[in-house]
Amino acid sequence: MNQDIFEKNIKENLTMFGEDINREGLLDTPKRVYESYKFLLQGYNQNPKEILEKALFSSSNKSMVVVKDIDLFSMCEHHMLPIIGKAHIAYIPNGKVVGLSKIPRIVDVFSKRLQIQEELTEQLSSCLQETLMPLGVGVVIKARHMCMEMRGVEKTGSHTITTSYKGFFENKDVREEFLAYLN
Repeated sequence: MNQDIFEKNIKENLTMFGEDINREGLLDTPKRVYESYKFLLQGYNQNPKEILEKALFSSSNKSMVVVKDIDLFSMCEHHMLPIIGKAHIAYIPNGKVVGLSKIPRIVDVFSKRLQIQEELTEQLSSCLQETLMPLGVGVVIKARHMCMEMRGVEKTGSHTITTSYKGFFENKDVREEFLAYLN
């Protein structure tokens, strides 16, 4: 990404909306916006499967592993406004477990891309299923969308819940066990 072109475009956009780009408070804004976007969209430069593969360990455990309340910050691909929520992820090992810190890390990788929540949920589930090859994976995301709260319908406090279940989690009893841990 060419920083000079990005900053020039920010200046042009600010001017188009009637701002004085020479105003004290805006002098460094194009640079700050560039740095912000570089951070917020860093997931494009990371490989979530590699992150998981570096921390796989043999295990005889076949009981559900749940990591819940993982903070999630993303940006909607339609309006480039924040999505703020929590991800809850579970899997049932099949000979391998993954270092627990790697699950929040892949949430960060996928959420630091322009997203829709439905696809984010599926990406997390599929990545874990394909990389860990567990008996099953469950993902639940509950999030607020600033595109609904700050503009459009302006419904503050509304949440969107998305789910993805694979393998054993397609079984109602397993899914209910997972959901019980979330309450």
